[in-house]
Amino acid sequence: MTRSFNGRTALVTGHCSGIGAATAALLAESGARVIGVDVSQGRDVASPEMWEALGGDLADIDLAVVNAGISSAGAIAEMDFARWRRTLSVNLDGAMLTLRAAMRAMIAHGRGGAIAVTASISGIKAEPGVGAYGASKAGVIQLARVAAKEGAPHGIRVNAIAPGGVDTPIWDDLDFFPAMIAEYGSREAAIDAMAKAATPLGRWASAGEVARQIVFLLSDDAANITGAVLAADGGYSL
Repeated sequence: MTRSFNGRTALVTGHCSGIGAATAALLAESGARVIGVDVSQGRDVASPEMWEALGGDLADIDLAVVNAGISSAGAIAEMDFARWRRTLSVNLDGAMLTLRAAMRAMIAHGRGGAIAVTASISGIKAEPGVGAYGASKAGVIQLARVAAKEGAPHGIRVNAIAPGGVDTPIWDDLDFFPAMIAEYGSREAAIDAMAKAATPLGRWASAGEVARQIVFLLSDDAANITGAVLAADGGYSL
């Protein structure tokens, strides 16, 4: 289904790769003016000063995708504290600062709006090795739910999506992934092996699939949905 966002302005963080890139492209194709914020542009979502500098550029936003994040893996007993802090800073502090900026703009212009927050099924299901990442995403889920309650009187809807495995470049930053590529012979084969082992559906989502789900949450088709967490995980959490 093609959805129209003509005349609307969308903020998308982490828009230069993966889910963010797919979502930004889909929103633009649907008529939205997209404002992208990405670390590759020198814009760190965890920096309050960066958000202050953006200032009036965000005044007209009607939609926001709180998507920027980093991966992290490692046992709690072996975890480097600096890595823990950086994961929480980008994934949770960055989400709060993005939500704050978006909600301030939407409250100020008085038209309300819709916000989608990219969480993760790791924020719901516990697994060894995802202490920092899982904690950050659990925090993001609760943050989105609180934002939904606070935003409702202003006509602002806030929902979260919790993907399971998604084939994006985020895997390339994990220490164990090169060994899996070597074991299975290719990046595609390594991704396929993990998906078949982890999910009842035996496959992971593409970034484009998740982008379409995010766009649904932003659309008028979801006008009565707020505070929801969409588990888009191929059955991994069952």
